[in-house]
Amino acid sequence: MVVLILLPVNVQSLMEGLYCGTQNCYDVLGVKQSDSKAVIARAYRRLARKYHPDIYKGKDAEEKFQLIAKAYEVLKDDEERSNYDYMLDNPELVYRHYYRYYRKRVSPKVDVRIVLLVSVTIISLIQYFAGLNRYNDAIRYALRDQRYRNQAIDLAKSKGLWDVSKKKGKRSKEEIRAEEEQILRSVLEESLDIRGGYRKPSVFDVLFFQLCLTPIYLFNYLRWYSRWIWKFTINKQPYGPEEQIYLTRKKLKLSATQWDALSSDKQLNLTSRELWIEENFKAFSTEMEEEMRVKNASNNKYKMYRRYMKNHKPSAMQFD
Repeated sequence: MVVLILLPVNVQSLMEGLYCGTQNCYDVLGVKQSDSKAVIARAYRRLARKYHPDIYKGKDAEEKFQLIAKAYEVLKDDEERSNYDYMLDNPELVYRHYYRYYRKRVSPKVDVRIVLLVSVTIISLIQYFAGLNRYNDAIRYALRDQRYRNQAIDLAKSKGLWDVSKKKGKRSKEEIRAEEEQILRSVLEESLDIRGGYRKPSVFDVLFFQLCLTPIYLFNYLRWYSRWIWKFTINKQPYGPEEQIYLTRKKLKLSATQWDALSSDKQLNLTSRELWIEENFKAFSTEMEEEMRVKNASNNKYKMYRRYMKNHKPSAMQFD
């Protein structure tokens, strides 16, 4: 009676397509479930020599040899053997067995931490070189602009760097011109105050260093926030220049990069208007809307758009 109860469970625990299929991997190698890896390895080598297709000439030689190899592949791996034993001991959990079987085969073999590190590094390199390319575009633009070019020449002359043609040695005009361009570029890099998205990139701006420095940023933010609450919320102290800039940027929804791209006069004008006060901000918004309305009124493309919308009103959608 006991045998009749156990047999269906044993048959049910073996599923086609998983591990050794409807064959028991332990039975295929002639070992017990409690045997060690050394015993299983000896049994595999003995059967592999016996049923190797070059030695065993039966019709099922290849199929038998593949089954032996498959059984050993399952039982030699600790994780695979653990999953297989779990299937034998819990035959009713069919879907879980499929999940455990395919998870090991489909999941990436590389450590996820390595994948994340490589991904962050690649993104950081792209960020840095993209920023460097924008910075070089800004320098090239300045070299083509006659105003900046003349200023750079004057600075180079004042530093005694511009008399390239008087240097000793025979050189072609192309070599002299290339050296002059290099001098102008170095002068512009030193003197130009390039802000915003075209500023010279720093390694500390890329994602890799931003993630590494996150604890420091978090600590600095908490310290800054506590100081803000103490000084301006509790003690009601007047805002300083840095606080005024922060409140102005926050009200106008400008990032630090966008704020840096504004001219000094524009920044001074915005902070002096105290836009963090709601009444001042409403007045400023009204002025901007009026300025935009006047600007659009004198814009020919905007006039054409308004005229088109007036003469071609959107037709109503009708259903039969």
